[in-house]
Amino acid sequence: MQDLADLLVTVDPGGAVLIVLEDLHWADELSLDVLGHLAGRLAARPVLVVGAYRSDELYPALPMRELRARLLGQRLAEEIRLPRLGLVQTASLVSAVLGRPAPGRVVAAVHERSDGIPLHVEELLAAVDDDALTPGSGAVVQSAAVPDTLGDAVLSRAQQLATRTREVASAAAIIGRSFDFDLLIEITGVSPDEVAGALRELQDAYFVIPGHDAVSFDFRHALIRDALYADTDLPVRRRLHERAARAAAQRGYRGAFISAHFEQAGCPGPAYEYAAAAAGEAASMSAHGEALELYRRAVRNLPTELAVLDRAALFAALGDEAAATDDNTAAAEAYRTAHELAFGAGEVRVAAALAPRMAAVAHLLGEGLDARVGTLQAALDDLDGLGDADRERARLHSAMAAAYLMDDRLDEAITHGELSRAESRRIDDDEASLNATATLGMVLVFTGRMDEGWQLLEDAITRARGTQQEAEAARGYRLIGSAASELVEYDRGERWLADGIQYAEQAELWNHRHFMASHLAHIQWTTGQWDAAARTAQQALADGRGGITTRITARYVLGFLAMGRGDWEAAGTLLREAHAEGDQMAELNRLSPPLWGLAETAWCQGDYGTALSLCERGYQASAAVTGAAYLFPYLLTGVRAYLADGDIVAAERWSDRVSAVLTARSIPGTLPAIDHGRGLILLAYGEISEARQALESASRGWQARRRFWEGTWARLDLAEAAVKARRRAEAAVLLDEARTLAATAGAAAIVDAAGRITAQFEGARQSEPWHPLSAREFEIAQLVAAGLTNRQIAQQLVLAPKTISAHVTHILAKLGAARRAEIAAWCATVQQATSPR
Repeated sequence: MQDLADLLVTVDPGGAVLIVLEDLHWADELSLDVLGHLAGRLAARPVLVVGAYRSDELYPALPMRELRARLLGQRLAEEIRLPRLGLVQTASLVSAVLGRPAPGRVVAAVHERSDGIPLHVEELLAAVDDDALTPGSGAVVQSAAVPDTLGDAVLSRAQQLATRTREVASAAAIIGRSFDFDLLIEITGVSPDEVAGALRELQDAYFVIPGHDAVSFDFRHALIRDALYADTDLPVRRRLHERAARAAAQRGYRGAFISAHFEQAGCPGPAYEYAAAAAGEAASMSAHGEALELYRRAVRNLPTELAVLDRAALFAALGDEAAATDDNTAAAEAYRTAHELAFGAGEVRVAAALAPRMAAVAHLLGEGLDARVGTLQAALDDLDGLGDADRERARLHSAMAAAYLMDDRLDEAITHGELSRAESRRIDDDEASLNATATLGMVLVFTGRMDEGWQLLEDAITRARGTQQEAEAARGYRLIGSAASELVEYDRGERWLADGIQYAEQAELWNHRHFMASHLAHIQWTTGQWDAAARTAQQALADGRGGITTRITARYVLGFLAMGRGDWEAAGTLLREAHAEGDQMAELNRLSPPLWGLAETAWCQGDYGTALSLCERGYQASAAVTGAAYLFPYLLTGVRAYLADGDIVAAERWSDRVSAVLTARSIPGTLPAIDHGRGLILLAYGEISEARQALESASRGWQARRRFWEGTWARLDLAEAAVKARRRAEAAVLLDEARTLAATAGAAAIVDAAGRITAQFEGARQSEPWHPLSAREFEIAQLVAAGLTNRQIAQQLVLAPKTISAHVTHILAKLGAARRAEIAAWCATVQQATSPR
C-alpha cells in the first residue's frame, strides 16, 4: 500500500494530474487503504483525486463509510453532495434516454417512482415497453413492475435482515411509501418495542428513514417499497390490507387511503363507499386527477344493488373528471353509459342534461358538427312538451351556440347564444349564462365588433372566477386567448393566455392548459420569438393531455417554424398532419392555418401552381362564412404567386376578391394585408411612388400588430421598391434591417430572400455604374463635377434652368450629399471604378 501511494506521489507526469475513482462504495478495504495513505501527501503536488460513491450505499461497517469519516474529519477531503433530480431534470434525462420529448404524464410517473435517482430513472425506462412511453401512458409506467436489476438488489439485502424485521418491513410496504408507527403496530399485531427494534434495523440497513414527525417513517426509495410489496404473498397482502383499512377507518384517515386498502383486500362494498365519498371531496377541491382515480375505483367496486340513477350519477361524475383531466375517450364512454342508464330509466331530463357534455367531448375527439348538433337537437326534441326543463333547454342552446361557433357559422351561433343567455338569466342559471356570454363574446370579435366582444369575454371570466366556476372560467380564458391569437391581437393574447395557463394548471384542467399553450406558441411564432415558440409547442404536443385541437395547433406552429427556417421536408410533414386532422374536424379554424402554411411553403419553393391551388381552397373555405381572420394571410401568398407566374391582372383580381371579405369584417389586424397586396401589385406595374406609400402603410400596420412574418417581408418589399427608385442608401438600410430581424429569429427563408435582393441590387450597380442615379441624372452630375453652373448646364442640354435645379436636388438626395463638391467627388469614384485597368 505504501509503495503504491509513493508511486502515485513521486512520479513526474510533466503536468497536473486528475485521478478519478468510480463506485468507491464497492471498493474493498485494501484499495481504500491506498487512498487513505495517498490523501495526506497531496498538498504539495499538482494532483487531484476525485472519488465518486453512492451515499445511499454507505451501510454500517462498510469500509468506505469509515474512510469517508476519517478523511472529512482530518480535512484531507471535501465532499460535494449531488441532490436528486427535480421534475424538470428528470424530464431532460428521460427525453435524452428516449431520444425524443417525453410526455408529461410519463415524466411525472417516472419521477415519482425513481425519486429522482438517475440510476433508477434509467433502469425503470429500460424495463418499460415502448408503448408505455407514448403520450397518455403515465399510469402504465406507474404500475410497471420493479426492474429486476433493482428488485433483486433490494431483496438480496432484505434476506440479511432478522425474520421479525422482514415481517415488519412487509407490513410497512402494505401501508405505503409513508407509514405511521401506530398503524404499523396494529396491522402487525406485535409489541411496540418489537416494531421499534425492527425499524431501527431497517434504518441501519438504509431501507427506511424518519418521516416529518416522531411517529412517521418513509421508505428511502419508492422502488424499495415496491420490491418488498411484490415479494409478499397475495393472501398475506390481502389480510394486511384489510387490517390497514379497518384500523385507518377507526383512526379517521382519508377516504382515499381507506378505499384503496379495502379494494386491495378484496372488499368491494366498503371500497365503493369510501371511494365515492372521497372522489366528491377531491373534485370539490379541484384535485381532478385524484378524483378521477377514485371514481374509477368506485366503478370497479360498484355494488350490484345500487339504484339506476345513482349509477348514472356516478358515471356522469367520472365523465366530468375524465374530461377535466383530458382523458376524453374515457369521458365519452362514461357519459354514454350514464346517458343510456338515465334514458333507459325514463329520466329524460337527466339524459338531456348530459348531451352538452357529450357534445363537448365529442368535439375534442374530432367528431363533426352535424353529429354533435344532432346529439343536442335530439335532446331538445326529447324535452318537447316536458315541463320544468328550462334549465336543460338553456344549456342545450348554449352548447348549440358553441358548436356553431367552432364551425364559424356565426349567425346560428348568435341565435342560439342569445336564446340561451336570455333564458338562463330568466331562470338564474349562472353556468349556462356564463357559457352563452363567452360564446357571444367570441362570435362578436370574429364579426368585427371587437370592443363589445372583448368586454363580454372578460366579464365572463371575471364572473366565473368570482363564483369559483372553474370550467367556465377556463373556457373563457381559452376563448379569449385563442381569439386574440387568431385576430392579430397579440398583446391581449399574451396577457390572457399567461393568466389562463396559470389558472388551468392550478385547477388541473390540462386540456385547457395545453390548448392555451399551443396558441401562446402561435403568438410567439407570429411575433418572432421562434425559439420560445418551438419549446412551447413541443411541450404542449409531447405532454399528450391537450387533445386533437392542441395537436393541430402545435403541429402547424411547428410547421410554420420549419417553413421559416427553410426545412421544407419537416414543414410539409407537420403541416400536412395538422391539415389532415383539421380537415377531418371540418372546422375552419383547424384546417385553414395549416392549409395556408402549405400554400406559403409551396410559394417559397417556387411551386406557384400548387400555392395558387391551395390559396383558392383557403379562400373558398373562408368566403363561405366571411371568415376574415383565417383568410388574410392568403391574400399575400396568392398575390406573390400570381406575380411570380407573370400574371399581374390575375394578382389584382385575387387581391380584390380577398380584400372584399376582409373589408366586410374590418378586423383591424387583418387590414394591413390589403395595403401590402396593393403595394406589390403597384410595384409590378412600375408605379413606384404609389407602391412605396402602400407598402409603408402595410409595414407600419404589421409592426404595430407585431406580425413578424409579413412585417419582415414588407421591409424586403420596400427595399425592392427603393432599388427600383434608385434610392441606394434606403434600400441598403431596409435590407440590413430585414436581414438582422430574420437572423435573430432564425428565419432562414427571409435571410435567403434578402440575399437574392442584395444580389440583384449589386447587379444593377454593376450594369449601371451611375446607380442610384438615372442616366440623365448621371449626365448632369458629370457636368456639375466639371464645374458648370445650373444655367450653363441648362444651355448645354437645352433644358430649363428650373429642371436642372430639380435634377440637382434629386441627385443630392439620392447620394446623401449636401454640396456640389460631393457630387464631383462621387463622380470621380464612378469614373475610377469604370476606367479600364
